[in-house]
Amino acid sequence: MTISSRAAALAVASLFLVSPAFAQATAPAAAPSAKAEKKMEKPRTAASLECSKEADAKSIHGKERKKFMSECKKAGKETAAKPKS
Repeated sequence: MTISSRAAALAVASLFLVSPAFAQATAPAAAPSAKAEKKMEKPRTAASLECSKEADAKSIHGKERKKFMSECKKAGKETAAKPKS
C-alpha cells in the first residue's frame, strides 16, 4: 500500500469517526421553548376573538387580516375605555 492510499484511507476513516461529534443534539421534548411559553401565557381576549370571527366571516387573509385585526382591536379598546353615559 502506498503512502497516498494510506492517507486517503485515514482521511475517510477519520470522517466517519469525527462526524458524530458535530451532530446537533435535539432539545428535550418536555421543555418548551421560551417563545412557546410566552405565547402560552397570554390567553386571547374577547375583543380579539370577536375580531377574528369578523375577519373569518369576511374571508380576510394574510396582510389584510393582520391590518384588520389591529384596527379592530384598537377600536374595541377605544369603545371599552369610553365611559358609558
